[in-house]
Amino acid sequence: MMSDPISDMLARIRNGALARHDRVEMPHSTLKQNIAQVLKQEGYIDDVRESEGEGKKTLTLVLRYGREKSAAIDGVRRVSAPGRRVYVRFDRIPRVRSGMGISILSTSRGVMTDRQAREQRVGGELLCEVW
Repeated sequence: MMSDPISDMLARIRNGALARHDRVEMPHSTLKQNIAQVLKQEGYIDDVRESEGEGKKTLTLVLRYGREKSAAIDGVRRVSAPGRRVYVRFDRIPRVRSGMGISILSTSRGVMTDRQAREQRVGGELLCEVW
């Protein structure tokens, strides 16, 4: 049993990008899929695939690389953890790398970026930061 599946997901993405893998696979969950969709919308990954094998669902993320095989994701950081939840109001959402990165929040209106949360004037749990 995994105590923090979101941290595991972020670690797999970070390690896959550092090792220059084409894709990373992980156990499926709805929250992970929503986070992956946000990363795809923001251009950090190329594709999100869902597959089922041996009775278990798997989530596959196709990583994006730029020139000279440099990863689109330079870094990720888990903010809220099972032992320490971090909640923010919409006007207190931090800017990541002076706007060059994104924060991913879980709100009452779904999983979204910091920019979307400010536009919709909604706060929530600050899951992670990506740059």
